[in-house]
Amino acid sequence: MSNASIASRIELLKTESAFKILARANELEASGRSIIHCEIGQPDFKTPENIIKAGCDAMNSGFTGYTPSPGFIKLREAIADFYSVNKNVPAEADEVVVVPGGKPVMFFTTQMLVNPGDEVIYPDPGFPIYHSCIAFSGGVPVPVPLRADNDFRFDLEVFRNSITPKTKLVILNSPSNPTGGVFSKEDINAIADILGDRPDIFILSDEIYDRLVYDDAVAPSIAAVPGFKDRTVILNGFSKAYSMTGWRLGYGIMNKELAKAMELLMVNSNSCAASFTQIAAIEALKGPQDSVEYMKNAFMERRDWLITALNSIPGISCCMPKGAFYAFPDISSFGLSSFDFCNRLLEEGGVAASWGSSFGENGEGHIRLSYANSLENLKAAVDRLYVFSRGLR
Repeated sequence: MSNASIASRIELLKTESAFKILARANELEASGRSIIHCEIGQPDFKTPENIIKAGCDAMNSGFTGYTPSPGFIKLREAIADFYSVNKNVPAEADEVVVVPGGKPVMFFTTQMLVNPGDEVIYPDPGFPIYHSCIAFSGGVPVPVPLRADNDFRFDLEVFRNSITPKTKLVILNSPSNPTGGVFSKEDINAIADILGDRPDIFILSDEIYDRLVYDDAVAPSIAAVPGFKDRTVILNGFSKAYSMTGWRLGYGIMNKELAKAMELLMVNSNSCAASFTQIAAIEALKGPQDSVEYMKNAFMERRDWLITALNSIPGISCCMPKGAFYAFPDISSFGLSSFDFCNRLLEEGGVAASWGSSFGENGEGHIRLSYANSLENLKAAVDRLYVFSRGLR
């Protein structure tokens, strides 16, 4: 089959650099090379035993068939209760749609809300799938730069000036991938103030890392601001907080009209999320939360060591991430593009990292290092990075 047979809209989709780097890193490992993985955004901890047991018990009890397209009512109730209690966002079960992973919420939200020509504001650097979803829906991507000298938060004046009569959707991500930046409550309120006189603008709030915040219990949600719940689609899931990446389970919280539209998209695409993973997710939310705190504390210990170590390497500077498990150091002093730097670091130095420009043009000059790896491996990675960087000077 020739490329001419493929619909042209497929060319609007981009991929994730982490998976490209992972594939090459795996090839090198298969050839006998020692590679330290800092490219993939995946907790290195096992899914907690109580969650695994709940999933296995569910399968053994017959939970292996279809479920309602928006998810089991008990799981949707548990999600709504969690947000009501922990995020100050009053939610009901029929405002929740359970999906296979977090990305469907991004894709479905843009398909529901964005018409061709509508403008969508999103963070840059940011998760690359945002741009893909906007473009695929026929929308116009409008990036708002995130800069290290502003702790990778929105520049509110730039944000304000990015809004036009064509703006339909704003994407927020806090804590952020790839920067680890976190919007404070003051930031969220300021964004809400700017959007306050434009009720026609919706918000997609990506909160997948909200349990991995190092100064607070959870990151604030714009849906908690009076008047914003019904115009916000919350994206969250179980991959990061509970180390359930392979279980493929996420959810959206939105007004009931949007929830019905997203349910229709589920019917026409995935049918439903797996039944036994949904039972396991109920246990994740209602069972002991010790594992969440344990992982967060481990990530914080690694973060504190890694950022200090990175800043001790001549030519590299890195601000302290306030959430998630990513460092986003500046490597621009070496005179290489972030793509070339990462490729050479992998091939010559044996460290897999993601190039900053894959997260948007404002990510150029940076690389993303995931510290979802053991402290021992991170120390070895920094040693290799130090040797590699010396060879560039």
